[in-house]
Amino acid sequence: MKTLANQTLLYDEDCPLCQAYTDAFVKTGMLDEKGRKPYADLNENELTFVNKENAVNEIALIDRENNTVTYGVDSLLKVIGYSFPTISKIGNIKPVKYLLKKLYSLVSYNRKVIVPGKSNNSELQCTPSFNYRYRFIYMLFATMVTAVTLFYYSTLLPIVPKGNFSREVILAVGQMAFQAIFLIKHDNKTILNYLGNVITVSLIGSLILLPVLLINSFMILPEVINLVWFGITVLIMFTEHYRRVKVLQLPGYLCFTWVAYRLLALPLILNL
Repeated sequence: MKTLANQTLLYDEDCPLCQAYTDAFVKTGMLDEKGRKPYADLNENELTFVNKENAVNEIALIDRENNTVTYGVDSLLKVIGYSFPTISKIGNIKPVKYLLKKLYSLVSYNRKVIVPGKSNNSELQCTPSFNYRYRFIYMLFATMVTAVTLFYYSTLLPIVPKGNFSREVILAVGQMAFQAIFLIKHDNKTILNYLGNVITVSLIGSLILLPVLLINSFMILPEVINLVWFGITVLIMFTEHYRRVKVLQLPGYLCFTWVAYRLLALPLILNL
């Protein structure tokens, strides 16, 4: 790898995803040893030329020689493109770059619900601005993926009647609506942050089920394997939901209502 020297990425140290990919840039030699730095560690000099609002929403790349900054997709294309010029050329084509920016914004504005982490106590918090549009787009996307996956997986479970796509959408949306009832006294942002985590848990479950779905498209697995794998997936989802509730510092009873909804929805699952 060619090393892009004298450049430092400011990353959100409370975001495991941000930590992982910036660390990968340094370890692979795409950036030098000073190529990454927590946003919370910005010094007074850097604060004079780094736009704090932009930097929490779009990863900032500081040029340590010229004290200049690039943000978001431009930062990533600069780092990756230095080692892979072709990627930079393709990424800077206007239609491609437009799509990349939209995709980047979708992930960045929702990173706290995709991979939540505990907040530090620093005065500088790298928390993205709350964006209703990107939150609802993400929740819609995750709902559709979940519904499609469960629709096809239900055909592998002998105890579940053959369902339909509408049923899975109703169940996914109903889960979020049901959970929201128990947070009615909280503000809209708290509720939507939690619901974003709820649908992410469902999305994780769908991704876990996907390998078995793919295997069944080539060879028919015994029904008991499909059923056991589904049970393991539900257990993982419950554990992850419990972890996220604790990270968000929300009431623990949300874990029990999460399970209660599925039990209440059982008649719908069996008859629709």
